[in-house]
Amino acid sequence: MKNWKISISIVLLYIAMQFGSIPVSKGLFTYFQDTAGMAKEDAAYYGFAWALFITNLIAAPIILFMTTRNKRFWDIFKKGKKATPWMTILWGVLGFFMAMAGQMIAGIIEIALGIKPGSENTALLSDIAKATPIIIFSIVIFAPLLEEIVFRRVLFGGIYTKTNFWIAAIVSGIVFAAVHGELEHLLIYTAPGMVFAFIYHHTKRIWTPMIAHFLMNGFVMIVQLNYEKLEQLQNMKQAVISFLQ
Repeated sequence: MKNWKISISIVLLYIAMQFGSIPVSKGLFTYFQDTAGMAKEDAAYYGFAWALFITNLIAAPIILFMTTRNKRFWDIFKKGKKATPWMTILWGVLGFFMAMAGQMIAGIIEIALGIKPGSENTALLSDIAKATPIIIFSIVIFAPLLEEIVFRRVLFGGIYTKTNFWIAAIVSGIVFAAVHGELEHLLIYTAPGMVFAFIYHHTKRIWTPMIAHFLMNGFVMIVQLNYEKLEQLQNMKQAVISFLQ
């Protein structure tokens, strides 16, 4: 199968997964509320979390299988050698810090533009994760895996082979940001998207942005789930400093 056919099939399956989770979520919501006797909000959280996990669990192996249909599917860079496994891991970790730095700079720019800080999506997902931890698998494992294949290999890679790095990185970064559904925070999502494109281009291995994406989503989830404890720790620290002064 030709690369463009594989790419289109992957994108279509990814879209089908996103929309397919909606009826599954509604069905599970009805089950959790009517059969399991959960409160409406809890049933909605459980339904959404399990629907996302189930559709991810189905789509991920199929998409991974599609990428094996053509041995040349991953060969989009004509120049340069692929990074060694150790350098792939190293750049994945560096990419995590670069992506976080990029988001911080983007956040400062957004504040300067008068955009209210904070992501409603992230806050909602953290609330769901507290009630239904199964969604953590979707956020930390499946999302980076599938999104890097779709937005870095398929979108960035497809544009890159026809244009150049900057056009491919900017376009794929903006589309990656728009898909997250918070257009007011376009910069905050575009920044890591471009970082992921850079480390993918630099190492020639898709595992590099995947590692950075895994780490980033995992870090954000840990912070969100422990936000109250971190806030208490910060207050204690301030109290100690004030006492010693």
